[in-house]
Amino acid sequence: MSVRRLAEDTVQPATFAFSKENAAWAEATIKKYPEGREQSAVIPLLMRAQEQDGWVTRAAIEKIADMLGMAYIRVLEVATFYTQFQLQPVGTRAHVQVCGTTPCMLRGAEDLIKVCKKKIAGDPFTLNEGGTLSWEEVECQGACVNAPMVMIFKDTFEDLTPERLEEIIDLFEAGKGTDVVPGPQIDRIYSAPIGGLTTLQAPAEEKKPARASKAKEEQAVSVPPSNAAKPSTVADITNPTLKTPATAKKAAAKNVKVEGETVDKSKPAKKPR
Repeated sequence: MSVRRLAEDTVQPATFAFSKENAAWAEATIKKYPEGREQSAVIPLLMRAQEQDGWVTRAAIEKIADMLGMAYIRVLEVATFYTQFQLQPVGTRAHVQVCGTTPCMLRGAEDLIKVCKKKIAGDPFTLNEGGTLSWEEVECQGACVNAPMVMIFKDTFEDLTPERLEEIIDLFEAGKGTDVVPGPQIDRIYSAPIGGLTTLQAPAEEKKPARASKAKEEQAVSVPPSNAAKPSTVADITNPTLKTPATAKKAAAKNVKVEGETVDKSKPAKKPR
């Protein structure tokens, strides 16, 4: 990771103060954390300071440290660690972050960088003549399927060509950045296939068979259930009259004399008296 340092003293403002609205927001944010854990608000406060002034100044770091009861060095460590914090002045209308990670590089990120060098400045973190534009190369911004892409402030602009990026930069330079719709710059919705969905589409409507006429319904005949599955009672073994429960003593006595499955042949037969 490259060393990140604060901007030169020549560009550092003498003081920093949150606006009235941001000051109220900061106090409310600090109160969200338990007593003794208020220092956890350091990242949100640094980000709000950057959104207010465009970058994180030394005065902002010291002010936030005082608000949270932290040593200056501790807040400086946070600000210099996270690359989301800009430590020197950036373009007031657009700071273009060009993704240079593998997917974007394979899809033309180098051509986008050439556009930035042509339209803004030859080196990253260098303001254009009017101080309205700047650029840098960054790592993955999480839109790999829509490569190549850039991020301007909090919005991403994806599926870019060099020509389209030139148009976007010109619009931001003219103060019309809000006219540019973020997201894919081609015919696709978010990360869907180019040209529209090719899978997971709604199934085609199936034609339902026409209902039978009422006359045919009236002709329907009710058919009783078939008796074909019932066992035959011709044989003694399936004759229910030969399987009377033992609770009927007379019938049980008769069953003893019947040669069938109700006779327990494992016991010796009794001799007649």
